[in-house]
Amino acid sequence: MTDEAGPWLVVGLGNPGREYAGNRHNVGFLVADLLAARVGGKFGRHKRAMAEVAEGRLGFGGPRLVLAKPLTYMNLSGGPVAGLAQFHKVPPERVIAVHDELDIAYGQVRVKCGGGEGGHNGLRSMSKSLGTKDYVRVRFGIGRPPGRQDPADYVLSDFSAAERKELEFLVDRAADVVESVVTRGVEPTQNLYHGG
Repeated sequence: MTDEAGPWLVVGLGNPGREYAGNRHNVGFLVADLLAARVGGKFGRHKRAMAEVAEGRLGFGGPRLVLAKPLTYMNLSGGPVAGLAQFHKVPPERVIAVHDELDIAYGQVRVKCGGGEGGHNGLRSMSKSLGTKDYVRVRFGIGRPPGRQDPADYVLSDFSAAERKELEFLVDRAADVVESVVTRGVEPTQNLYHGG
C-alpha cells in the first residue's frame, strides 16, 4: 500500500508532565507511545508546533504516520494539531485523534468520523482549530465515574489497580484500531472491532 495522498497525523490527546502520566485522560499519549515503538519512531520536540512528534511507516513502504503528543495541556490541544496538519499538509480526513471516552465502558475501543465532542475539551479545541469536526476519533472507553465523583476529577485520576491489569492489552488494541483505520478505512475498522 502506498501513501500518494501523503501522511496521516495521529494525535494522542493528554496532558504533559509526570504527574498526569497515569491519568485516564492520558490514554491517548499511551497509544501514541506504543505506535511510535511499532514504527520505530522516537518522540522529539517539533520545531514549529508545541508538540512532541515521532514519524515512521506502517510496514515496509507502507503509509507514513506523523504521531503527535500536544504539550499545551488538553484544553488547548487544537493549536499544535492544526499547526502540524498545516506543516505536513494533512487534510482533516487523515487526522486521527486518540482520546479517553466517558460514554464508553472501560475495555471498549470505538472509532468514528466526525460528530460531536461529548464535552471533551481536547476534541472541542481540535474542532475549533481545524475548522471542522470531520476528522477520525479513536475513542478509548474509560466508563463513567463511580458514585457522585465529578467527571473532571475522574478523568484526572489514575487507572485503578483492576483496570491497570488490562490496560496494556487495551492500549495495544487501540493501536491496532489506529493502524486499521489507516490501512483499511473507518467503516471496515468499525465492522472488525465494534463487535466486542
